[in-house]
Amino acid sequence: MRSPDFSSPQVVAAPERSGARGFGSRFRPEVQGLRAVAVLLVLVYHLNPELLPGGYVGVDVFFVISGFLITSLLLREVREHGRVSLAGFYVRRVRRLLPAATVVLLTTGAVALVVLPVTRLGETAWQLLASAAYVENLYLADQALDYLAAETAPSPVQHFWSLSVEEQFYVLWPLLFLLWVFFLRWRHRTGASAGSGGSGGSGGGTSSGTGVLLAVLTSVFAASLVCSVVLTASDAPSAYFLPSTRAWELAAGGLLAVFLADRGLPRPLRLPLGWAGLVAVMAAAVLYDSTTPFPGYAALLPVLGCAAVIAAERTPGPSAAAVLSTGPARFVGDISYSLYLWHWPLITFALVLLDRDTLGPLGAAAVALLSFLLAWATKVWVEDPVARHGLVRTGRGALAVALAGILSVAAVTTAALVRVDGFQASDFGPAVHVGPAAIGLPSLEGAWMYPSPVGAEDDTPQAVDDGCHAGFDKRDPSNPCMYGPEEADTTVALTGDSHGTQWFPALYELAEERGWRIAVFNKSACAFTATAVGRDGATYQECSDWNQAVVDELHALDPDLLVTSSSAAGTPDGLEPGPEARDTMAAGMVELWEKAAEPDTPVLVIRDTPRTTTDVLDCLAANTHDLAACDQPLSSALRLDDPQELAVREVAEAELVDLNDLICTEDTCPAVVGNVVVYRDSHHLTETYARLLADDLGDRMDEALART
Repeated sequence: MRSPDFSSPQVVAAPERSGARGFGSRFRPEVQGLRAVAVLLVLVYHLNPELLPGGYVGVDVFFVISGFLITSLLLREVREHGRVSLAGFYVRRVRRLLPAATVVLLTTGAVALVVLPVTRLGETAWQLLASAAYVENLYLADQALDYLAAETAPSPVQHFWSLSVEEQFYVLWPLLFLLWVFFLRWRHRTGASAGSGGSGGSGGGTSSGTGVLLAVLTSVFAASLVCSVVLTASDAPSAYFLPSTRAWELAAGGLLAVFLADRGLPRPLRLPLGWAGLVAVMAAAVLYDSTTPFPGYAALLPVLGCAAVIAAERTPGPSAAAVLSTGPARFVGDISYSLYLWHWPLITFALVLLDRDTLGPLGAAAVALLSFLLAWATKVWVEDPVARHGLVRTGRGALAVALAGILSVAAVTTAALVRVDGFQASDFGPAVHVGPAAIGLPSLEGAWMYPSPVGAEDDTPQAVDDGCHAGFDKRDPSNPCMYGPEEADTTVALTGDSHGTQWFPALYELAEERGWRIAVFNKSACAFTATAVGRDGATYQECSDWNQAVVDELHALDPDLLVTSSSAAGTPDGLEPGPEARDTMAAGMVELWEKAAEPDTPVLVIRDTPRTTTDVLDCLAANTHDLAACDQPLSSALRLDDPQELAVREVAEAELVDLNDLICTEDTCPAVVGNVVVYRDSHHLTETYARLLADDLGDRMDEALART
C-alpha cells in the first residue's frame, strides 16, 4: 500500500530575482497544483493500478513538498525572529492535521464495525489506534516482516502510514533548527560572527551560518538515502515504511528550501527545468510498477522531478508552474489532504460491500466522486473553521486536542475489539473437535468451530512461533532449531517452504510419541529444489544459497529420515506456471534430494495440500449456520500439478505420502472438518488440523518406510 501527506501549510515564495533572496509573502500556487498531481496519482493508482502502475510515487512528491514547506517556514522564523518556537510549531501541526484526521478515523471505525467481516475487525481496530498515534508506519513495518501474514487484507486506515512518517519527521526537523539557532548564538557570543549584525531581526547573522545548516541537512539526506538504498536492495520488506528510509525525501525538500532562500536559478533554466521535473514525475508513475524495488534509488526520479518543478518557480511563458497554478489544479491541491484521507477507506469498504477484489469502471468513478465530495465538505466544515477561528492556540490546547483525538479513536477501537472477543471460540475439546476423524461427515454449526475464524490466522506451528522458519533474506541454515532429546535414536530432518513447516505440528506429535529428534530447515517461499526459483519478478538467490547450504548441513547431521514438502505454486525463475515450469522444478528436486540423502537415508515427500479462497475465514465468520457455503470443489482446490509427484518417481530412496483424502472428500474440500477449521489462509493448514493428522501421518510414514 503506497501513500502521502498533504498536510504542510502553504508557504511564501522567494522573489524571482537572482542573488540574495529574502522571504516575502508571495503564495506559491504551483505548489498547490503539484499537490494536486501527487494526490491524483495516488488516487488513480489505488482505484486501478493498471492505469498508473507507478502512481504510488505521488507519496514521494508529497514528502518533498512537505520538506520544502516546513523548512521554509522554520528558516523564515529564524531569520525574522532569531528563534524557533517548538510550541508554536506543534500547535500549527495539531491545528492543521488532527481535526480532519480524527473525523476520518472515527467515521472509518464506526463504518468498519458495520461493514467489515469480524475476521478483519481486530486488525483494523489496532491500526486505527496506531494511526491516531501516528505510528502506523512502524506497525506496518512490523507486519511486513511476517511472511505468514502476507494474505492479510489491507485495513481501511493503512494509508495513514505516510502521515506517520511525516509526523515522525516533524519531531526531528525543528530540533535541528533549534540546534542551529544555538550554534549561531554561540558563535555570535564568541565573536566568530563579529560584524554580521547578530542573529535576530533581519537575520543577517543567519545567512553566514547557512553553510552549517546545509551541512547538517545534507548529512541527514545522505544517511537516509544510503539506508534506503541498502535496505531496499536487500529486499527488506519493512524498507517501504520506515522513517529512516524516507527521511531523505523530506530532507531533499528541506535542502531545496535553504538553497533557494539565498539564491535563484538563472531564468533561462527555469522553463525547461520545470517541464523536465513534471515529466520525470509522470514517467515514474507510468514506468514503475509493483515489481520496482522501492523506495531506494528508484525514488530519486520522482523526488528530483518534484524538486525541479519547485526550483523552477513561476516564470513567464508556457511554464509547468503556469499549468499547475490554474484554478482546477489549485482546487484539488486545496482539498488534497482530505481527499487523501477519505479515498482509501471508501475503496476498502466498497470492495467489501461489492464482494470484489477490484473496482470496475462504475465503482471506481463512484468512489472517486464520493471522495471528492467528502474531501470538499471536510475542508469547508472542518479544516477551514478550525484554521480561521484559531481554535487551537496554545501548547496546552494542542495537547488536549491530540489526547482527545487518541482517546476517542481508542473508544472505537475498544468497541471493535469487544465485538471480536465475543466471536472467539470456546476451548479445544477432543471429544468435539475431532478433525479428520470425521472427514465426510457434516460439522456442527459455528459455535463449535475451533479455532474461531477470528483466531485461525494465528493458529500457526510452534516452529514459526519459535522463530525457526527462515524469512526471505536468510541464507545460512547453520544452527537449526532442534526439538526432542539429544540422545534420541532417530533424527528426522524437515525441509521445504512454509508448506513443509505446516507439517511440523504432526511431526512433533510423532516425535514425542516415538522419542525422535527433529531438525528444522524451512524457509519462506523456498521449495527444496536445485532449480533457481523466482520471487517478485527476480531470481530468489537467497533460496538457492539456502538450499545448497542445507545439503551441507544434512551431510553433517546425517539424519535417519528426511521429510520434505513444498508448495506446488513455486515456479522457476523466468518461467510462467505450466507443464514446463512443473517439469523444471521436478528435475531440480531430483537433483537436490539425491545430493541431500545418503544412499541409505529414506526421503519422505508429503504431497502438497489443497488450496481454498483468500477469504475463507471471512466466509466462515459470515456463514456460521451454513459452513458448507465455504467449501471448495476438489477440482479447484487441487488444480496445481505438484512437481514432487514427478520427482519422487526418479529418486530411489523417496516415497510419497498423500494425506489429502483426510482433507477433502471425493468431490469437495471443506473449510471445516470435524468441527475444526482446516485453513488459516488460502493455502496453509491450521496448526490444529495438521496436529490432528499426526496418527495418520505416522501410519503412512511407516508404510512408506517399509517400501524403501
